[in-house]
Amino acid sequence: SFQNEINEVPFFDIQLPYELALKIFQYLGKTELGRCAQVSRTWKVLAEDEVLWYRLCQQEGYLLDTSISDRSCWKLALKDCRARERTLKTNWKNRIGAVSQLPYELGKILCDVHSCDGVVIAGYTSGAVRLWDTRTWDYTAPILEAMHGPGDAGPQPHVSFVRINSSLAVAAYEDGTVSVWSLMFGREPIHRYQHNQRIQALALGSEGATVATASGFEVKVESPNDRGFWQTTETFEIQKLVNFLNLVPDVTGSPVTVAAAEDIVYLLKAEDPGKILHSVYGQPVTCLDVSAHEAAFGVKTFGWLLNEPNQILLYNLETSQCLKKMGNSIGDFTCVNLQNSPPNMVVTGNKDRRVRVFDLRKSESLCSLYAHQLGVSAVQMDDWKIVSGGEEGLVCVWDQRMGTKLWEMHARHPVRHLWFNSHSLITANIPDEKTPRGASITDDDPAVHCKHRGIIYAYEFSVDQLAVESVLPICRSSYDEVTGYNYNIGLAVPYDNI
Repeated sequence: SFQNEINEVPFFDIQLPYELALKIFQYLGKTELGRCAQVSRTWKVLAEDEVLWYRLCQQEGYLLDTSISDRSCWKLALKDCRARERTLKTNWKNRIGAVSQLPYELGKILCDVHSCDGVVIAGYTSGAVRLWDTRTWDYTAPILEAMHGPGDAGPQPHVSFVRINSSLAVAAYEDGTVSVWSLMFGREPIHRYQHNQRIQALALGSEGATVATASGFEVKVESPNDRGFWQTTETFEIQKLVNFLNLVPDVTGSPVTVAAAEDIVYLLKAEDPGKILHSVYGQPVTCLDVSAHEAAFGVKTFGWLLNEPNQILLYNLETSQCLKKMGNSIGDFTCVNLQNSPPNMVVTGNKDRRVRVFDLRKSESLCSLYAHQLGVSAVQMDDWKIVSGGEEGLVCVWDQRMGTKLWEMHARHPVRHLWFNSHSLITANIPDEKTPRGASITDDDPAVHCKHRGIIYAYEFSVDQLAVESVLPICRSSYDEVTGYNYNIGLAVPYDNI
């Protein structure tokens, strides 16, 4: 080929070896390479070299898990990736895409929901724990079996909390039991342990296999040893009841846990078991999130009495120093998202119905959005948008730079969980009332059940998923069930005979 024949490249009044010329061109961006390609035939070959466009593709974050030999034209690959990203952004802004309601336990009420990379876990008042993979649009959710002894013939305890990461699913029950499942090895739990009292908080490491639970005045950390056998790695005794619990991500060695118990924030690690990160008497912590090196939490101050506004505090986990105090609000901060936010930014929700984004370098608010009628219950942001959920059941999507609302969706019950990535969004409206009056009739009365049960939505904004947009969940049956059910419609097998 012509490229193989080029040994030297003319650079103004000198000739350079091809490899050296390629090294110089590596410092150019897409626009400059396009201009250089118009100079001469030799420069065109150089400017369209696969090495340059593969590097550009990697620098922009596309196709990171590929090697240079996987594609024949990296310039075209980069163009396709950018076009797909633009389409996704347009679809997000205009709410173009498929939305589906994940099936529910008939007659039972949703207790907790969590998700990781499009895999959703939900726990119900029946004690059932269900799992969905929304990436495949296969909504036949396997039920994860709880490991009950022979004497557990009665009704199963409610699920208190559920958590999931890329390899594990965990559920904590009302009776103090914790079950851990591997996503690789079927529906039976791989580990189970028991607390004597009700569990107040559950945390699962974002990667790896570490589970932390808080019950009474005890925080227990469980993880497998080198041979894969689960054991209690740490038990911490603390002075107050835990409200929030997080495992610090990306920790080498023994796990590190951050626990907020009323007005004290503990940094729990093996070498320093009772370390207090923050404590001001009478100023309870109202929300908590941690990243690899920092912890952000909301503090409810004395307010009007001493003219102290409520604030978000940012602590360094290595030095235990308070880095920043942000916010100046009369309302309590109800949620904070540090781990999933862009670098040097944090997004918060407040009882005063506002969503605020703070710049951690300047401690100042970049934007304040008047969002919800009853206070904000869940938030997440990326480099251009914010998604917020409210106590009244509203999910709002915002353009962060413009400070404008793009669209909103409403469902009954508060939004307790939301998660999104570039192409999908998971939201969960979870009822506060787990045993509503007349609950005994919810099994038989679909209208009452519809009102009380809670709901999980999965949105898909990528263009190649629109084929299922018009297909209702009821029609995506596995044909395993004896009857289909959708409120007042009872479908008999085979469904096609209706």
